[in-house]
Amino acid sequence: MGENEIKEPIQKRSIEKKDKIIRYGFDLICEKGYYNTNTAEIAKAAGVSTGIVYRYFKDKHDILLEGIRLYADSIFFPTLNNIDDEFQKTNLKEFFRSMINEFIENHKLSLVAHEEIMAMVHSDKEIADFYHQYELNSTKNIVEFLQNKGINKKNLTEVVHISMGLVDNLCHEVVYHKHNNIDYNNMIELVLDTIVHLIQ
Repeated sequence: MGENEIKEPIQKRSIEKKDKIIRYGFDLICEKGYYNTNTAEIAKAAGVSTGIVYRYFKDKHDILLEGIRLYADSIFFPTLNNIDDEFQKTNLKEFFRSMINEFIENHKLSLVAHEEIMAMVHSDKEIADFYHQYELNSTKNIVEFLQNKGINKKNLTEVVHISMGLVDNLCHEVVYHKHNNIDYNNMIELVLDTIVHLIQ
């Protein structure tokens, strides 16, 4: 193995060590900021030597990317698994209400991570490409989910993409902006009515 060749772990203990570096490294980067974190600090947080970090990763950028991939569902868009049953129990508006509620909670739980990643999206092409592809994949998954439930609206892909943009902006308002002169309960109802109107 060359000096800078990255090793993919095979043994269980090595895999666990790599996963630990990703988890602790990602959390540290999100807490301190990408440019304020170095590999030695990541190694210390993960309880490994710096050499071990470089055995599995080229640099902290690789660790950040792996962290984003690992936590993408909890940071960006809610998974459909948790709301699949809800679709059978209620109408379309209440289904999307459940999705929005989960999305808001996701933003609250990963507030620092979301802010750091969004900042990196504007300055790092690789992270921007990942995020944009993740957006497209999420749109595709929701379209397929709705089609499987019997919804075949014309231009459904575009409708879903617009709707997810509305939901994303809504979550940013509720979690980050918190304007005192805006009634967020009314805003949620307006977003829900708009989405249902677009999809039906």
